[in-house]
Amino acid sequence: MTGTLANKIALVTGASSGIGEGTALALAAAGATVAVAARRADRLDGLVRKIEAAGGKALALAGDMTNEADAKRVVEETVSQFGRIDILINSAGVMQAGGIENCDLDEYRRVFDINLFATLYTCNAAVPHMLQQGGGDIVTISSLAGRKGGPQTNAYSASKHAVNSMTDAMRQELGGRNIRVCTLMPGATTTEVGDNISDPNWRQAIQAHVAKDGAVLPSEVGDTIVFILSLPRRVNISEICVRPTIDTTA
Repeated sequence: MTGTLANKIALVTGASSGIGEGTALALAAAGATVAVAARRADRLDGLVRKIEAAGGKALALAGDMTNEADAKRVVEETVSQFGRIDILINSAGVMQAGGIENCDLDEYRRVFDINLFATLYTCNAAVPHMLQQGGGDIVTISSLAGRKGGPQTNAYSASKHAVNSMTDAMRQELGGRNIRVCTLMPGATTTEVGDNISDPNWRQAIQAHVAKDGAVLPSEVGDTIVFILSLPRRVNISEICVRPTIDTTA
């Protein structure tokens, strides 16, 4: 395919729904060959068929990014199939609600495993390939919750603060070697992010928040990422917030 990202090889994690899926479709429409990774193999197969039906090229790689071996495998299979990895989009993520009082520590660990360590694992596997080939791009999907905490978002906000710091540290480490690193922080985006929250009241609140009129669409986040990647190599948008126009809080 032709386009601003023609001949680029991308790997998108968390691609079975939401921002990951929307980004995979946007990258493919811009000409990139896209490997898509997530746990739900059936969703990935459907996404690959959709990309191929539009004239693109894609590969489904089922796996759990919280498993270090799985994360490394999807990176290595991407390189094995396509010869390189130019773009890594870290979109695997999860939200849970709750404060410190009577918190479920297993849920806290799960949030950090997905939001922080899954990103660490894929970056650790991809960066050596990018250095060897002379450059690349990493975009990590964080959240506006990574800018400030809240009384019922302890684990989620803390994990996103951590991934913001880790991502910017990678930017400082790798920018001089032609690897651009970007932290993208969405606000309310119409995804399934609230569906797995265990607390029923918070689940309902988050589901309503991301489904409201005026919420950002996953395709719009994908278009933002294509814009970031399409800029000249001398330009690195290192941090960007994408929020609904109607959301005017700080």
